[in-house]
This record gives sequence, structure tokens and C-alpha cells, in this order.
Amino acid sequence: MPTKYPGDADEVRALNAYICLLRATESLLARSSQNFRGSKLTASQFAMLECLLFQGPMKPSELAGKMLKSGGNITMVIDNLEKRKLVQRTPHASDRRAIIISLTAAGNKLIESLMPPQVACIKDQMAVLTAGELETLRELTRRLGTAQ
Repeated sequence: MPTKYPGDADEVRALNAYICLLRATESLLARSSQNFRGSKLTASQFAMLECLLFQGPMKPSELAGKMLKSGGNITMVIDNLEKRKLVQRTPHASDRRAIIISLTAAGNKLIESLMPPQVACIKDQMAVLTAGELETLRELTRRLGTAQ
């Protein structure tokens, strides 16, 4: 659905690309999140468990940076995962003011069970692109994500 904004050619082109990028992202997220809905996880909760699985324990502020979320949002996600005993807060070894978030055994077991079908789903969705197109997409979205 292209924009109806009555701007100049550069504005319309930028808006149309932006709309397409957002629609594709929302579509991919909606389809891929079906894989973990049965475990009653939100997309943010799944992302946090995945981050902790592959990046290891870290401070909430580090999680917020990796997940591109606000501190308040991260606290809520941690609280909800902690209630389910999927993550735990422990005091930082050298900084008494800081805490470290890590997976519990149950959290590790859950995310490890969810990753293979999630990866397969994403691979299937991305199969409409060639390997070269996927690499180009990665590079373009990285440039967009780091542009200032």
C-alpha cells in the first residue's frame, strides 16, 4: 500500500520504502511468533531468553541495549520472566549497585526447545530471497539501523 502523501519524488520514494520495510517486518514477526505463542511468551520475552542463551548473563541495561528497548520495558519483561522462574536476578560480583540477569535451568530448557523451530520458520520465510539478496538485505538494514 503506497503512501498518499503529496510530497516530492524523494519524499514519496522514502515513505514507500519505509512502509514496505515496516509491513515486511510486521508480517515476518507475526508469522514467526506463532512458534512460541504456545509457551505463552511475548516477542520481547522470547527475544530476552534468546539473548541470554547466546550472549550469556548481563545487566538489565546491557539487555536493553541489545534488544533496543527502554529500561522500563526491560524491567517489566524481566519481572514477568522471573515470575515464571525462567530468569533470575543475582547481585553483580564487583558492583553492589548492579544485578545480573541469567537464565534459570527452566528458562534454558525452554529457549533451547524453541530455537530449532524458530530458526526453521525464519529460514523458510527468508527462502524467497537468494543468498546474495539476503546478504544485500542484511547490509542495507544494517546501514539503516546505524545511520544517524
